[in-house]
Amino acid sequence: MRVTIFGSGYVGLVTGACFAEAGNHVVCVDVDAGKIERLQRGEIPIHEPGLEAIVRRNAEAGRLEFTTDAVRGVDHGLFQIIAVGTPPDEDGSADLRHVLSVARTIGERMGSYCIVITKSTVPVGTADKVRRELETALAARGARIEFDVVSNPEFLKEGAAIQDFMKPDRVVVGTDNPRTMELMRALYDPFTRNRDRFIVMDVRSAELTKYAANAMLATKISFMNELAGLAERVGADIEMVRQGIGSDPRIGYSFIYPGTGYGGSCFPKDVKALVRSARGAGVTPQLLESVEAVNEAQKEVLVRKIRAHFGESLAGRTFALWGLAFKPNTDDMREAPARRVIELLWASGARVRAYDPVAAAEAQRLYGERPDLVLTKNAYEATEGADALAIVTEWPEFRSPDFDRLKKVLKHAVIFDGRNIYDPALLERFGFEYYAIGRGRAGA
Repeated sequence: MRVTIFGSGYVGLVTGACFAEAGNHVVCVDVDAGKIERLQRGEIPIHEPGLEAIVRRNAEAGRLEFTTDAVRGVDHGLFQIIAVGTPPDEDGSADLRHVLSVARTIGERMGSYCIVITKSTVPVGTADKVRRELETALAARGARIEFDVVSNPEFLKEGAAIQDFMKPDRVVVGTDNPRTMELMRALYDPFTRNRDRFIVMDVRSAELTKYAANAMLATKISFMNELAGLAERVGADIEMVRQGIGSDPRIGYSFIYPGTGYGGSCFPKDVKALVRSARGAGVTPQLLESVEAVNEAQKEVLVRKIRAHFGESLAGRTFALWGLAFKPNTDDMREAPARRVIELLWASGARVRAYDPVAAAEAQRLYGERPDLVLTKNAYEATEGADALAIVTEWPEFRSPDFDRLKKVLKHAVIFDGRNIYDPALLERFGFEYYAIGRGRAGA
């Protein structure tokens, strides 16, 4: 199969690499010349386990190419996949300018039948707009060329994207054309051969499915975080509650871990966009608005606990922060809870010493050089001279630290655990004051 992918960001690069790994000839197009040059040198601009090896292997085999030449991309692929960004507008709606610009480019250059696939996360009705852009561009040329528009949303988890693509839970395809459906099935056959995961539906349902999936997961997170606040007030342990409800197969254990709120490039943006879409359709999205409000408040919970312990003014104090990325196995700090924690600590007059296994460079890019932020090379270095330790991201290396060493190096034996990775009884035996999320009096 000949595949063209517009956009070499997270979704486009993973998609292109995995399709090439299955033997397809893939051309990735991006307007960012610097990014394309790095990719051509074998440098990967994002942290994703396993991605670098796949990109290099398929680039060396000639199955994966990178270019800024949109004309070459349009000429190349039977499948034209749109995987460009859809950043939130000021009102929270998805910005479709890049998506529609790509559609216009395809329409201006296409010379034969192709399938135009929207893989970017887009509101319901976007495929119709893409189709109109294509028709308008073709009409301006006086050309009559057949094409189809398909919705094929991605369901990739950062940190596990390769596994998700190669062994998907589902492949959702929105099309009303039986021939197009069979071509899409052939494209995905290497990834779905051993499991019946290919789901065909109408285009608008496919578009809504992506938003619905992310909104459901965000809802579970906000529900548990709100319940954690109640657990603290009534003296219950939310971790015990989590085990009690997670054992019910109707609920399950996924996404019911309390913490400092969700972040990243998907959940915050997609919940906002779905809220905006609902309002545009005349529906009041009460639950979704509450999900968003609970999450925004939860990002401040650690700082509230810090202020409750040390006082409202934190001037002259220094806090060690473990974790900057919004989740483990990524360097993505978009909407990361750590950013809110850092900025609130600064606003209270505190300094921050932070460590993250892979996101330090991203933090440096975001904040630059400043006297109240030190990015350290290891976790223990971050705690040197700090008044207390705050844990924001649950990287595996934080799970079993040397507590005796921590107690000696911290000015105060105090840990604020935003991910509930420690046992309160164990921390008490080591002599720490331990503040967790929703763990009864230990979380107060």
